Amino acid sequence: MSGTGTNEENDPLQTAVWRLRSRACWADAAALLATREGVAPALQRTALLVERCLFTGEGWAEAEESLRGAEALATGDDDRGVAACERGQLAYASTVLGVRDRADEARTALGRAAALLAPNAAGRPLLDFRRGLIAEHIADSPQAAKAAYRRAHAGATVHADSLLLSFTWRHLAGLALREGELAEARHGFAESLRLREELGYLVGTAPALAALADAEPEPEASHLRAEAARLFRLLGGVPSWLAQHLKPAA
Repeated sequence: MSGTGTNEENDPLQTAVWRLRSRACWADAAALLATREGVAPALQRTALLVERCLFTGEGWAEAEESLRGAEALATGDDDRGVAACERGQLAYASTVLGVRDRADEARTALGRAAALLAPNAAGRPLLDFRRGLIAEHIADSPQAAKAAYRRAHAGATVHADSLLLSFTWRHLAGLALREGELAEARHGFAESLRLREELGYLVGTAPALAALADAEPEPEASHLRAEAARLFRLLGGVPSWLAQHLKPAA
């Protein structure tokens, strides 16, 4: 999916879904997908609603209902694996946002996804990335997280998944920053920001700006945070967890 909303199938629906998603209009995008039948639209709709939960901390019941519907439609291993991956992500989001501790459910679901998805499946890089999130933010195991992010990064490169690459660049850079590798961190954060700007992924641009600010000296850091804050306000305070990060340093 390109930044102009075009896609390989030249599907106007997918173009509209991308444009809405990239502007934090997940419910509207999901409503468009509800007009189509089958497991693929159901899984895509679920992914949108799960992403809304992670970015806003809201919409849990709707995401759960959509997920159960997609799980009921899934028959093949790939579809069941993708559904399990979304269940793991929903449980992860609930845990890290402090809504309800579902860490065990997240691990179990992602383990099930790993058993179902073939090594070369299109959904495998995203699964690797999400296992990295579990390792970093729940298990507090940065080395395991780094290995998972690197697998995800390699897979996203093979599948030309620029959006996922923007996430893997950012999270690998975050680990580099923790290790004091400023040059590596700055490069990764800059690559993440570049990809998001090229894709037109507006909802992910403010976090990318704020992350790069952490690796830059003043006054550039303040300029980046100011731009992140502007976008954050433009999107109505999304992602919700970014607010604390944008507060000026004491």
